[in-house]
Amino acid sequence: MTGEPSSMFEAIYAGAEAGEAKPPWDYGAPRPQLVEWAEARDLAGGDREALVVGCGYGADAEFLARLGFRTTGFDFAPTAIAAARRKYPASKVNYLVADVLDLPREWHRRFDLVVESLTVQSMPPEQHTAAAQNIAALVAPEGTLLVLATTRDEGSEVKGPPWPLTRAELEEFASGGLILRGVERIESGTWWRAELSRGAGGSTSHAPQF
Repeated sequence: MTGEPSSMFEAIYAGAEAGEAKPPWDYGAPRPQLVEWAEARDLAGGDREALVVGCGYGADAEFLARLGFRTTGFDFAPTAIAAARRKYPASKVNYLVADVLDLPREWHRRFDLVVESLTVQSMPPEQHTAAAQNIAALVAPEGTLLVLATTRDEGSEVKGPPWPLTRAELEEFASGGLILRGVERIESGTWWRAELSRGAGGSTSHAPQF
């Protein structure tokens, strides 16, 4: 993405590299909302492909790699990707700079597991639908998309960034044949955790769950 959002992310990561405050979304470890989900399913990669959207410094991507996924992590900010590569010099994760609004064509329906955590809500609301649909298109047949986002009630005013997601915005990930299998409102109602999946051959039925 060109313009304000990508420039904003790069400026925040560059500032952190210069000793300023760390990015507010950086947890410093794998997101507990992801870890809990994976542990509840006894998740094992089995050499399947996973993708982490807006991977930042790479904690979630490294977590999935340790579970046995062939993992790709991408971020808008080149500084974040450079930092992730430095932080994990022996990593098997493929760290790349990419734009969620202009993703590589070869990623279409490629990944068995896609994890989106807090990226879409960091973008201006007018970009949420396109970003959600682009992320949905990355999920392979029989694949799963996990969406983690903070919550906002319909009609409530918010001055972002971030712009937490309403339930209606969360449902926009259910596009291009993806089915919303389950939605949890966790962390005392402040977070969404949603699981979507695609059937075999791209159909919407009988998709196995992780």
